[in-house]
Amino acid sequence: MRPFTFIAATDAADAVRLVAADSHAAFLGGGTNLVDHLKLGVAEPRALIDVTHATSARITGRPDGGLRIGAAVRNSDLAADRSVRERYPLLAQALLAGASGQLRNMATVGGNPLQRTRCVYFQDVSTPCNKRAPGSGCSALGGYTRYHAILGASEHCVATHPSDLAVALAVLDAEVRVLGAGGERTIAFADLLRLPGDEPDRDTTLAHGELVTAIDLPALPMARRSAYRKVRDRASYAFALVSVAAAVEVHGGRIDDVRIALGGVAHKPWRAHRAEAALRGADATEDGYRAAAEAELVDARPLDGLDGGNAFKVPLLTRTLVAVLRDLAGGPAEGGPR
Repeated sequence: MRPFTFIAATDAADAVRLVAADSHAAFLGGGTNLVDHLKLGVAEPRALIDVTHATSARITGRPDGGLRIGAAVRNSDLAADRSVRERYPLLAQALLAGASGQLRNMATVGGNPLQRTRCVYFQDVSTPCNKRAPGSGCSALGGYTRYHAILGASEHCVATHPSDLAVALAVLDAEVRVLGAGGERTIAFADLLRLPGDEPDRDTTLAHGELVTAIDLPALPMARRSAYRKVRDRASYAFALVSVAAAVEVHGGRIDDVRIALGGVAHKPWRAHRAEAALRGADATEDGYRAAAEAELVDARPLDGLDGGNAFKVPLLTRTLVAVLRDLAGGPAEGGPR
């Protein structure tokens, strides 16, 4: 680990000023991702600006009936909040599915979605990685690919975003409040994270020195009927092989509205727009759920690999999505009588 300067920011504006003035400075919140990368030699900032007390650690109501979550709110506190558990259950479920209790007590809501999209090769500085060293190559291609992307990848990077919280926020159409040197702006959560394209080293659309100050949740009645399901290799402290976040509005056995996001399959949470379109106005049946999953995954591109590759993710994700929708919306199995 290289030596660095540590400064505790007095407020958000102070933090932005300090980081914007130094291209080698970085914000430090809970540190659950960044500190690991400091130890591994993946990240080597010259200065760390502590924002622990620079942003709000409160969860407050908004005039439109939604919630504002301060960036410094700990993941464990958000998961335990009564309003969140009652009105946005998928959010609490996603948080509790992530990491360990100790890490949830440290991780912040503002920092968790910004953790690096990564794989084992990104964290091994002895291997080529376009995300860590642009132009050096992608060691995952032809390597170990069990946890890698099947959607939205490029020849430059096939890593997946590991945040469970981010998948839930994608379903909720959250908005991110950001402060930068040029002032404050609001970003749709769907536009915060990016696919790798030709710039796999860029995980977000944030400019250097922009600080997330809060995340806004809209008043969304259908979110009360929502769920998050994560499939992983072990019961705890593991990234998702696949995950599904969904919210459904059903009346008389017909799906009026639905929102779905997928995790563990792309460089960012994957909003399943094709599946949503196939389900809206359709009868709530397992045949319909399966057809919607297949429509979403028609462009999936599984990878070969030394470990057998990740083609298993396509049927696994299909079964997981069907199970989540069946639990939320019900419906006859295989189109037959209930």
